[in-house]
Amino acid sequence: MTAAVPAAASLTAGLLSGTAEAAATPDLPDFAPVPAGSLGPALNGQGYYVGPIADGLYWVTDGSYQAMFLATREGVVLVDAPPTLGHNLIRAIEQVTRPIGLPSKVTHLVYSHSHADHIGAAGLWGKDVERIGHAENRRLLKRDADPGRPAPATVFEDRLVVEVGGERLELSHHGANHAPDNIFIRAPRQRTLMVVDVFYPGWVPFSNLAVSQEIPGWVRAHDIALGYRWQTLVAGHLGRLGHRGDAEVQRQYIADLYAGARAAIAGLDPTPFFAKYGPGGNAWAVFKTYLRAAAERAAGPVTDKYLGVLAAADVFTVDNAFTVVESLRIDDDVLGPFAIHP
Repeated sequence: MTAAVPAAASLTAGLLSGTAEAAATPDLPDFAPVPAGSLGPALNGQGYYVGPIADGLYWVTDGSYQAMFLATREGVVLVDAPPTLGHNLIRAIEQVTRPIGLPSKVTHLVYSHSHADHIGAAGLWGKDVERIGHAENRRLLKRDADPGRPAPATVFEDRLVVEVGGERLELSHHGANHAPDNIFIRAPRQRTLMVVDVFYPGWVPFSNLAVSQEIPGWVRAHDIALGYRWQTLVAGHLGRLGHRGDAEVQRQYIADLYAGARAAIAGLDPTPFFAKYGPGGNAWAVFKTYLRAAAERAAGPVTDKYLGVLAAADVFTVDNAFTVVESLRIDDDVLGPFAIHP
């Protein structure tokens, strides 16, 4: 745990340096400590950590975001380029490849999906790199017209194998989940899977189930990922790699949220909410207070169960439960007091 603390400290210092707000501490809430097993390795003086996974496959983190790269005799295949890593990705690749006599030039850049927080530094590699993504990824990036995220020239619909220097990555699209274009990247020889913004090893998912755009697809992605053969997981976020046990724990966390949300919708009396806000015609107040109360009821036992098991269980579980309640209403027709009028 002590080895991991500098990583968080370095990240925090980088975010706050030079800001006037850093001098004044507002009245902020307290949260449970982060379990030691949720933390990753310490960052170096430049604010990153790079380490081997297996057989030429490496990962890089700044304690908040992650990228992966495959070093081969013909060049480097990089997966994602988070802007918080930025030029540290270039440093990390050179740090690994130069001592072993492999080229440090990135020849291929794979996009896990189009979101800027994961590929916002993609423009650092100019026009010479072969950019690869899902067909929907190209459509979205052309729409956004962001010079920091050039659209991929090589696209696929269902599957694509990328072979460079005798190594391979297998890319697959299983439908929309976190984003419409989010893909699964498997390194078969290294027994590694990269899927971004689905799993959060050692942590609960980010707010509102990772602000995902397709909740049933995001939930289904857990089963799809566990159907692959792999040992190591690169999840795109936070400070450490994952393993199959992490994926199983998160899948159970989600199942617990769904069970709690169904029970909350079935058992929460809507009368006080309608009585309070209905006479004034404030329908939005009825929805907000009822749905929030349902989320809090669903989240309570789940938070208690995972405190000390998953970091930030007390930070985002109510938000995640709210998204589950909404998905049950919208996607699964579990409408509670908003069902068909008799």
